Amino acid sequence: MFYERIPSILALLLLTLQQKIKTILTRKTIKKMRKNFILKALSVVLATVVLFSSCASSTMISSNPSGAKVYINGEPVGTTPYLYNDTKVLGSVINVDLIKDGYEPLYTSFTRSEQVNVGAIVGGIFFIVPFLWTMEYKPTHKYELVPLKSDVTNSESITAPVQSSSKTERIKELKQLLDEKLITEKEFETRKQKILEEI
Repeated sequence: MFYERIPSILALLLLTLQQKIKTILTRKTIKKMRKNFILKALSVVLATVVLFSSCASSTMISSNPSGAKVYINGEPVGTTPYLYNDTKVLGSVINVDLIKDGYEPLYTSFTRSEQVNVGAIVGGIFFIVPFLWTMEYKPTHKYELVPLKSDVTNSESITAPVQSSSKTERIKELKQLLDEKLITEKEFETRKQKILEEI
């Protein structure tokens, strides 16, 4: 007989439990829970936005005189002054070529290890990943372009070896960058081809 009453007792207990839950979760409580959830979600979104915005770094590439064509890693991107921006990780090497008619081409590079990024360090305290962006570029990179020598007092046969030796030196410098793994094989070949194609 006791066993016959168990289902009805369980049903009564469930009904009582449901009524208590309903009284606990009134509309005010539900509104409070929604408000708290929305605030927490917004906090997480804001923290994420701040965290990932601190991963970006930018630098202004300028030349004297301005208006030089800018090539980043062999790709044309604009003219000076040029604002370069990326989210590459610590130690990334950026190859920059500045080319302007009447001036010697300038081949240089800079790395993402020039100054400390405080935002990434703070983000790194909460998330391990931002430590990959703890350094950033200097705000500006200024380059002085050297005019081509216009006075040709010597014959072309005398000036030709000088140009080829400077080409040789530049290719040797590129090879050294490749050996130190600061540039890729593709970047080496592209830059080497540009140097060889120069007049």
